[in-house]
Amino acid sequence: MILYLHGFRSSPASAKARLLGEAFEKLGLAAAWVCPQLPASPSEAIALCEQLIDQHQQRLGHDRLVVIGSSLGGFYATYLAETHRAPAAVLNPAVQASRDLLPHVGSHRSYHSDEAYEFMLSHIDELKQLVIPHLANPSRYYLLACTGDEVLNWQEMVQYYQGCHLNLVQGSDHSISDFPLYQGEVVAFVLKHYLTT
Repeated sequence: MILYLHGFRSSPASAKARLLGEAFEKLGLAAAWVCPQLPASPSEAIALCEQLIDQHQQRLGHDRLVVIGSSLGGFYATYLAETHRAPAAVLNPAVQASRDLLPHVGSHRSYHSDEAYEFMLSHIDELKQLVIPHLANPSRYYLLACTGDEVLNWQEMVQYYQGCHLNLVQGSDHSISDFPLYQGEVVAFVLKHYLTT
């Protein structure tokens, strides 16, 4: 199973999700690709992911798990990777999610739909419950961090994921609008672990 987790206010319709989904489909891995719409509640988002992982493994047997996460999805991906001892590719991941999302408590709309939802103060507490203080095995991770990220601190990313496979991009932005330049590396990392672990 290749599980992609989008960021805050994002969706499976994001550019990175679509590009990666198309890439794995071309590689004959469409059945392995899972990219859910995550609920606003972090605990519900993780519960959904656990349910999808369980369903996928029951359907296909003991299928390998590789997680990809962008921004807040990178925070979730790290939690799941540590819980399942799985490899993960994280793209401009949130490291201090509860701190960084605290100013965003309130009403929001997704970037890709008009549907409104509430991000509540209780969700900040849920994020705190998902913190992984230290990675058990940083070599299981691929980090794509952009120094031009205008939302999150790239230095925090590099410090937290120290010892991982790192691509530190000079410039770019939080959404990695030039993602096609780096997509091949992400796909290669996932294939290495999905096909050989």
